[in-house]
Amino acid sequence: MVLEFDPAFIQAPEHRPKPAVTEAGGIPLIDLSPLHLLEQHGGPLVAGLEVLVAQVEAACRDWGFFQVINHGVPPAVVERAWAASRGFFALSPEERRRVRRDEVNPLGYYEAENTKNVRDWKEVFDFVVHEPAVIPSPGDDADGGADRLIELRNQWPKFPHGFREALVEYAEATEELAFKLLELISLTLSLPPKRLHGFFKDQTSFIRLNHYPPCPSPHLALGVGRHKDAGALTILAQDDVGGLDVRRRSDGEWVRVNPIPNSFIINVGDIVQVWSNDKYESAEHRVSVNSQRERFSIPFFFNPAHYVMVKPLAELVDEKNPANYEEYNWGEFFKTRKNSNFKKLDAENIQIYHFKKTK
Repeated sequence: MVLEFDPAFIQAPEHRPKPAVTEAGGIPLIDLSPLHLLEQHGGPLVAGLEVLVAQVEAACRDWGFFQVINHGVPPAVVERAWAASRGFFALSPEERRRVRRDEVNPLGYYEAENTKNVRDWKEVFDFVVHEPAVIPSPGDDADGGADRLIELRNQWPKFPHGFREALVEYAEATEELAFKLLELISLTLSLPPKRLHGFFKDQTSFIRLNHYPPCPSPHLALGVGRHKDAGALTILAQDDVGGLDVRRRSDGEWVRVNPIPNSFIINVGDIVQVWSNDKYESAEHRVSVNSQRERFSIPFFFNPAHYVMVKPLAELVDEKNPANYEEYNWGEFFKTRKNSNFKKLDAENIQIYHFKKTK
């Protein structure tokens, strides 16, 4: 990444980080030890699982995100993923660019991503969890792109050695956790635990390696601008540097999420907000940067198949509680968001409120 400061990184004054960000208190920290009880679930919730479901329900409702410990992903697997990430971003810029993404294939290395049309102070490496991942063509609707599907295949670098193996191992472990979290969320909605699994048969989930170099003007830029995650769930590993800020619902203030060793941060995404018919709300968040230390993070974006039509779940709507959203196609939504992240557009990128029904 080029480290001289460029005006493309400068946030509008109202979105710049304050010199000091409050440390978030009261963020739910949930022990997932009772998760093994899910496998035995067939009738009424057993006591340990009942408490866990209640904790997840409160966290999704009140915060839109939470931290988890005792999640079942082996620490050694996470450490190998960290080592792979650090090794890749330590390569020369020329070596990293050998696997650079382009407008056709959004996978691989990229150093010029935009969030809400402002450039992020970061560089990334993206790979899909299952190959090939099928999505609508990123071409404009005018050239027939809306009718074409493309297969996304990962661009694996030759170096560092063991990079692919470490990250495939990490993907398998975090995907297993993602499905367990999905079951917990289903239970919080009084639905069978596997009610949502079918949406992920041909999933478009991907994992991102984030690298945030030290920034010479951290008061003007953000590692990632304010946004909400478009998919179902995000499982985030962050290092010990810190920088993740979440907008607190109670007062709208940005608060810092302190790293907890051997934990993951779980974000409720837009799809869960729509499925729940606004019982839950996706959390708005951003990443602040600093001038002293580089920062790394690894989010797993748990996304359904491209052909899934996203709408409030039938079991949660009736005459008294009508659907709050028109249905939309996930693949088209995902394509539009990816396009706007790749290049600066004249308009704001697509959001779920564009599908909100008027009362």
